[in-house]
Amino acid sequence: MQLTLWTYEGPPHVGAMRIATSMQGVHYVLHAPQGDTYADLLFTMIERQDRRPPVTYTTFQARDLGGDTANLVKSAIAEAYERYQPLALLVGESCTAELIQDQPGSLALGMNIPVPVVPLELPAYSKKENWGAAETLYHLTRTLLAEQVPAPGAVTPAHVEGRRPRANLLGPTLLGFRCRDDVVEVQRLLEQLGIDVNTVVPLGATPDDIRRIPDADFNIDLYPEVSRTTALWLQRAFGMPHTRTIPMGVGATRAFIAEVSQLAGVDPAPMLAGEHPGEAGLSASQTRLPWYARSVDSTYLTGKRVFIFADATHALAAARIATEEMGFTVVGLGTYSREFAREVREAAKTYGLEALISDDYIDVEKAISEVIPELVLGTQMERHIAKRLGIACAVISSPIHVQDVPARYSPAYGFEGANVVFDTWIHPLMMGLEEHLLRMFREDFEFNDGSAPSHLGTQVNRPQERETSRTPTPALSIVGSSMPWAPEAEKELHKVPFFVRGKARRNTERYAQERGVATITVDTLYDAKAHYGR
Repeated sequence: MQLTLWTYEGPPHVGAMRIATSMQGVHYVLHAPQGDTYADLLFTMIERQDRRPPVTYTTFQARDLGGDTANLVKSAIAEAYERYQPLALLVGESCTAELIQDQPGSLALGMNIPVPVVPLELPAYSKKENWGAAETLYHLTRTLLAEQVPAPGAVTPAHVEGRRPRANLLGPTLLGFRCRDDVVEVQRLLEQLGIDVNTVVPLGATPDDIRRIPDADFNIDLYPEVSRTTALWLQRAFGMPHTRTIPMGVGATRAFIAEVSQLAGVDPAPMLAGEHPGEAGLSASQTRLPWYARSVDSTYLTGKRVFIFADATHALAAARIATEEMGFTVVGLGTYSREFAREVREAAKTYGLEALISDDYIDVEKAISEVIPELVLGTQMERHIAKRLGIACAVISSPIHVQDVPARYSPAYGFEGANVVFDTWIHPLMMGLEEHLLRMFREDFEFNDGSAPSHLGTQVNRPQERETSRTPTPALSIVGSSMPWAPEAEKELHKVPFFVRGKARRNTERYAQERGVATITVDTLYDAKAHYGR
């Protein structure tokens, strides 16, 4: 283990909590010390849940370690069942309790609890949160469907004539990125295709909903980090195919529609009739992204350099959207999802990059500092990093904070999700016309970052006063840099609009360092500008 201030994922028992809290009628008994109850706040504060997670803690203390902690586990299980009357019970241990080796899952199985009991063995010192969520969903599904698994060689029942095709949506959970709204958007797409949603698992599901999974014709694997393991098992055990396309972005949504139509045996032509790939008019798609990304001021966005770091699902989708639909240049791509490292590495090669696979935010900060992008797409961690470096940023993936659980409808998937993606990514950037106006009026006494608001009257410094009295404000420099600037170069730097001044300073310092320049002069500043402008 590594001591860190921030972490992209919690331990695997937090993943199990996400599954239990996302469902109805499921309770989780967690063998853990008192300090491990912090995870409740993730759901009540970040997700704004109006109820505590359905978790009972054994909350053993130091003085209990010399006694029989196994009895604490049994008492907690019995009390949880009596009080909450769950339809299924998950039993596991936290990273601290793992060291005691009480085997709470085995203890629970021997108690004859009259509901399905799922023992969870989640190695806390080698695996993390998303893996824990995936394993929990997989074992819960296998337990609840154990009696329905057909014998080897059994014939799969044929589709009932006259019945609309059915699909299961697998993977959405609490603390996932925009899962609540993604489910609604995908359900809308399926309804337009004439496909019924059989059940959504685990978000909002009950154990009986999981038992109904085989009633569907196929599964939609919405969030592979959580649902891929379960989808693969359902394919092996029940012969249920599952989707591979993540409907994030215009092109991927069209491909998703084609894929589910093929699995369901329906005609996608009516729904795709209004979709015209390669065209950018308002009438070329159900989403405005193709037109907005190519219209008037948005053409200024072409070639913007973007760094992407997120969970694998959103990182891969974001890279595709950035290059194929927004005209950006991807200068960095990575993920903390080690289970999907191969897919991210293969994608990075197509952009001429080496993927960054790491769960250390310091590695990510270093990589961002080296390439100096104009936009960072990432998690709440990258938002903090970008803010310190003065770089625009948009959050596209968990881990999230409270502001990433909006009250409004804001999906990332589907055609409406493409609209949200465009707005979210473009909002932090400076538009071309806006930058032009800022450059035009940069010497105006009212239009300067060092001036007081004009309505304060006499408190406003005039240009001639500002030139003589103003001390240059130190700007950000690249990590590890302490390059000296000549006074005239510092003065010239302050003519650069304030919103890109930090980037200009970093580029110049980097240029000077690479060429062994001891002190940055006006000539160095303009040489660097010419170099990076090519």
